[in-house]
Amino acid sequence: QAQLVESGGGLVQAGGSLRLSCAASGHRFSTYAGGWFRQGPGKEREFVAAITWSDGNTYYSESVKGRFTVSKNNNQEAVYLQMNNLKPEDTGVYYCATARVDGYYMDSWAYTSWGQGTQVTVSS
Repeated sequence: QAQLVESGGGLVQAGGSLRLSCAASGHRFSTYAGGWFRQGPGKEREFVAAITWSDGNTYYSESVKGRFTVSKNNNQEAVYLQMNNLKPEDTGVYYCATARVDGYYMDSWAYTSWGQGTQVTVSS
């Protein structure tokens, strides 16, 4: 099972940008999709974005659509999350994961191989 490592989190002011990266250490993502989830203070973990490996189809939650962009590298070894126009409500720990169930990319139960998470803090 591939180990996932996230990076790129940090502290940014509202309106700023961050780019998160997720790499499968020494392995390709041999699953259907790579996804990003987040968990804010006192909140449940929620879906943010996902991209399918085969055709690059992307999926976004309504709260980030138009501000975040998910992408992947061609070797299926990394997935990225470009976050623009960040808002304080985007604060949380961001996790990447791989989907082993086809077609349920917004559901956390479809994902395995979760990373350890990276903290994103947006100040107002």
